[in-house]
Amino acid sequence: MKVYIAGPMTGLPDYNYPAFFRAAEAIRALGDEPLNPAEGVTDLHQPWAWYMRRALRLLLDADAVAMLPGWQSSRGARLEYVIAQQLGMPVIELDE
Repeated sequence: MKVYIAGPMTGLPDYNYPAFFRAAEAIRALGDEPLNPAEGVTDLHQPWAWYMRRALRLLLDADAVAMLPGWQSSRGARLEYVIAQQLGMPVIELDE
C-alpha cells in the first residue's frame, strides 16, 4: 500500500523534514511504500503553491494518508486531509 505523509512544514526547524523521514521509515518497516513530500526536495526557495502542487501529485498516487502531529495547524496538511477524505482514502493520525 502507498501511504502519503502529510504534516506541517512551514515555519518549523528544518521544515519538519526529520519527522517526515521518521514516518517514512516507520511506514517502510510495516511493509508499505511511503510517499514522502520532503524526499528529493533540493530547492527550498519556491513559493508555497509550488510545493503544494508537487505534494498533491504524490497524494493522488496514494492509497492512504498518514497525518503527522500538528497537521491541524498547517494550511497545506489541512488541504491534503480534506482531499483524502473526499476521495474516500483512509486517514491515519501518527503519534510522535
